[in-house]
Amino acid sequence: MLAGGSGTRLRPITHTSAKQLVPVANKPVLFYGLEAIAAAGITELGLVVGDTQAEIEAAVGDGSEFGLQVTYLRQEAPLGLAHAVLIAREFLGEEDFVMYLGDNFIVGGITDLVERFARERPAAQIMLTRVADPTQFGVAELDAEGRVIGLEEKPERPKSDLALVGVYLFGPAIHAAVAELKPSRRGELEITDAIAGLIEAGLRVDSSVIRGYWKDTGNVTDMLEVNRLLLESVEPGVAGRVDAASELVGRVVVEPDAVVERSRVVGPVIIGRGARIRDSYVGPFTSIGAGCAVVDSEIEYSIVLPRASIAGVGRIESSLIGHDVEVTPAPNTPRAHRLVLGDHSKVQISS
Repeated sequence: MLAGGSGTRLRPITHTSAKQLVPVANKPVLFYGLEAIAAAGITELGLVVGDTQAEIEAAVGDGSEFGLQVTYLRQEAPLGLAHAVLIAREFLGEEDFVMYLGDNFIVGGITDLVERFARERPAAQIMLTRVADPTQFGVAELDAEGRVIGLEEKPERPKSDLALVGVYLFGPAIHAAVAELKPSRRGELEITDAIAGLIEAGLRVDSSVIRGYWKDTGNVTDMLEVNRLLLESVEPGVAGRVDAASELVGRVVVEPDAVVERSRVVGPVIIGRGARIRDSYVGPFTSIGAGCAVVDSEIEYSIVLPRASIAGVGRIESSLIGHDVEVTPAPNTPRAHRLVLGDHSKVQISS
């Protein structure tokens, strides 16, 4: 499983947090992948990590919480998916393996895919999904039987609209293909080139087209969409305290030690452990992290990470708010805006 990468599309959040640990429905994206891997009957996991190793290792531990035995494999720089296979060579040995990108979210898991691979024994099996703009993805070309006959990485003129999803199954033949690779124009060892090497060697590469839901949670829009999907199926429950002056509508989860006072919460919503909602409105598809405070404010369709504070502001929507953030009103309407922003921030200012 890959949990490296710098998460540039989620900056500035990922300047201080691993992108795989940003939560949706108050649980890190990475954890959904770990659960899917364990559910497929896999027990040994090599977790490829980079600069955020300490943070990821603190969250995942030895993997026993997920029914896994985890070995951490350090990738010193993000040099491509095939490079991750290269550094995992000793760990993998001659075993078949699944490569799973830790920021992917797949409804339905991967159990059926793993069982099919074990039954049919191709050299590789990939997951595909139809996308509107295939120039942004690795793209597969299939024959009439659904076998892969060609692959291109972010092609200018795609031969299909079938993009590779971040889950791959390989037999040991992939190692020879990876060993032959040269860095691409991006300076990386591309897994698409390695799979193309299997095809050129006459080996069988199968595919499965996802019929359900898949997202690469690498940007804010997709994070919010996955959060929405997960909250759609949440079971309501109140373990914290909700006063008589508050109203909960629909599927609302209030976790232990959370307090809701003089507020209206319209689900689906999760209010995290120890959070405080006072004199506020929390609208649908919002996840409020542990220890947060929302006071005299309105928020909906948003993700608020632990210990953030929102006080005295108007309506907030479609937002991802980081750990320990403070959102407060400006003292006066400014004649000029004074900003302190992290690299790669995006700011919208009303005129």
